[in-house]
Amino acid sequence: MTSELEPLDPGTCLALLQDVPVGRIAWAGQDGTVTVLPVNFAMDGDALVFMTAPGAKLDAVRGGRPLTFEADDLEPALRTAWSVLLTGPAEVVTDPAETERLGALPLAPWARPAGARFVRLTPHKITGRRIPLHPGGVTSERVDPPDDPG
Repeated sequence: MTSELEPLDPGTCLALLQDVPVGRIAWAGQDGTVTVLPVNFAMDGDALVFMTAPGAKLDAVRGGRPLTFEADDLEPALRTAWSVLLTGPAEVVTDPAETERLGALPLAPWARPAGARFVRLTPHKITGRRIPLHPGGVTSERVDPPDDPG
């Protein structure tokens, strides 16, 4: 067992993202301020797809800001976790046929406000890491059944 962080290859990173419904989109504004907001998402091959209404996320995409997406999962009792980052350009999907196709993805936004649009992030960089399994708070104990007084 090692205490080193384990780097994950891009294929493993993309596979892990199939099992989590929420991640965070981040971008830097012109003044250098970083904004991080949660999104429901689905994977479309190697691309990440989410929906957003007019506002900060859509403005960042339309402004050509590169996006970084992060998702993770953890198991506190086993003291193990993983984290994946995707970074790259994003685009608002405007083609009606493509919008219809993306509508069939297993994307379950918690809200669907008026004017929501599909956004596709095509990652140029995919990185991830895992904290390997550590002995932690999980213990097992043998319990003998009570004697049958019968």
